[in-house]
Amino acid sequence: MNSPVEAISFYVFAAVTLGSAVGIVLSKNIVRAATCLLGTLGGVACLYFVLHANLLAAIQLIVYAGGTLILIVFGVMLTSKSPWAQFSPTRGQVAAAVVVAAMLAFSMCSLMLSADWSRPSGSLLESPKVAEVGKMLLTDYLVPFEVASVILLVVMIGAAYLARPEK
Repeated sequence: MNSPVEAISFYVFAAVTLGSAVGIVLSKNIVRAATCLLGTLGGVACLYFVLHANLLAAIQLIVYAGGTLILIVFGVMLTSKSPWAQFSPTRGQVAAAVVVAAMLAFSMCSLMLSADWSRPSGSLLESPKVAEVGKMLLTDYLVPFEVASVILLVVMIGAAYLARPEK
């Protein structure tokens, strides 16, 4: 980051992202949780813009904030009897979530503390062009790209199946 404005922007967007993520976890209303998810995904996209990773920011906005969030909202609207329905996890679910979150936090902290932060791992000046990324997505990374689309299709089919009326 070259200027104080970029540093301030980074910390503001990081706070928005973190606050929205906490809102997802603490919200008992599924629509509010989805709205907080939009704030989190948008905040991450803004962080990418501040860090001059414009392609990642655009992908974040289009794929995650655009596509995935709309898929989640439609899934919620299709499967829930009321979009304002409250949900409350059981004690076992809360305990399992706390254990998984603690394990993830521990592993992330240990990775961050063991990393060599003194120098970047790759050349920052040789970033691929958009055309090169598109070519790689359709050649080298075609299988993971298609697997992700199949997973999203399965989620849509599952939501439609769950939304059908009971006989």
